[in-house]
Amino acid sequence: MALLITDDCINCDVCEPECPNQAISLGETIYEIDPHKCTECVGHFDEPQCVQVCPVSCIPVNPAWIESRETLWVKYRRLTGQKADEAPAVANADVDAAASAEVVVADAAMGGSAPPRT
Repeated sequence: MALLITDDCINCDVCEPECPNQAISLGETIYEIDPHKCTECVGHFDEPQCVQVCPVSCIPVNPAWIESRETLWVKYRRLTGQKADEAPAVANADVDAAASAEVVVADAAMGGSAPPRT
């Protein structure tokens, strides 16, 4: 799932530097999150860092961009250039197989359409 910054954003600038994927940038009026880059900090941290530092709690899950945890791992690997065996261990060994199968779906989504809901 990618995250979304709502209109409640006060442009305080604390979220942008916290994003390990550089998915947050200043839009025309508020900060925005690029769903192609947002992994909810999967692979980097236990919890999304932008959510942790936001003083007005304006960063919910983007309902238009629902992704499974496995898909987020695939995206993390793609963004960091890691292969499945190089990424941090996932609790379930079957997750890597499922995530590999989803790579095609995730890459197809890079054309601008949201990945299928899982």
